[in-house]
Formats: sequence, structure tokens, C-alpha cells
Amino acid sequence: MELKAILLDEKALQRTLKRITHEIIERNKGTEDIVMVGIKRRGVPLAKRIAKQIESIEGVQVTVGSVDIAPYRDDIVMSNKEMPKAEMVLDIDISDKKVILVDDVLYTGRTVRAAIDALIDFGRPKMIQLAVIVDRGHREIPIRADFVGKNVPTSKEELILVKVSEIDENDSVSIYEL
Repeated sequence: MELKAILLDEKALQRTLKRITHEIIERNKGTEDIVMVGIKRRGVPLAKRIAKQIESIEGVQVTVGSVDIAPYRDDIVMSNKEMPKAEMVLDIDISDKKVILVDDVLYTGRTVRAAIDALIDFGRPKMIQLAVIVDRGHREIPIRADFVGKNVPTSKEELILVKVSEIDENDSVSIYEL
């Protein structure tokens, strides 16, 4: 794997998250009934950062949860074993809430589809909106992000890697040649 380019450094990622936060507040006419849910792994710290930004802008604490979508993946084959139930960490019911689903990269759409399936198993949200740092195209399922940090057309021989300091010790978005 060879580094092709750094798309966003730490400061640019911070600006991107701030812009996405403002777009979320504007589109939802405030923060009423908003719940942030990060897709494990990197979606979780990104959701927490957006919630923190919302608090600094609006003075309102938004609940942040996480969802592990592994049991809902359609590209993982289990041998006669029953898939474990998805793990969701939320302090409140998501029913009748505006769920902002957060992920790092939108690619085929399969991860987001799995996350939506998991959310529906935990309640019936009023709506689900999707926020991603990078949309790289190549959709296999008709899913579109509501809030996008950066659109980066890629080839299938490229990889977009979002790093967050909570997991990777630094913040950046890079593109690699496979």
C-alpha cells in the first residue's frame, strides 16, 4: 500500500467537522430530537466530536451512541451459526428521534445499510440522516449521504483511510494506492 496523497490534515479535518455540524443544525432547524449514532469504529469518535461542536454552538448536549454493524453485514458468511445481535450503546430510545448516523467513509453503501437495519431493530426513528467525512463513490446500494465532508472520486484500486486521534493517535484523511 503506497501513500498517494494526504487529503485532509488535522486542521482541515477539524474545519470539515465544524462545517458538517453547522449543516446538521441548519437542516434540522436546531437540535430538537437529535441523537448522534457513530458506526463502530471511527464513526464513534467522529459522532462525539460533532456532538461536542453542537454543544459549543447551541449550548445543548446531544446524546451520542454507537452501533456495531458486524452481525448485519451481508458480505460475512457464517457457517450454520446464528449471528450475534448487534450491539448498540444508547442511553435513550431512538424511537421518534432524528438519528444522525456518522461514519468515516461512504463506499459501496453496505455498511450504512447494515447500520440502518441495526437501528430499526432498536426502535423506529423519525428519520435517519447520514454524515460522512469522505464519499468515494462506487455505490452498490442506492444510499446517499446527507452531510459530506469531501467527495473524492476514486478507483477500486485505491483506499481512503481516515485516522482519528482517539484510535490512531493522529487526525488525517489519506488516499493510498493498493
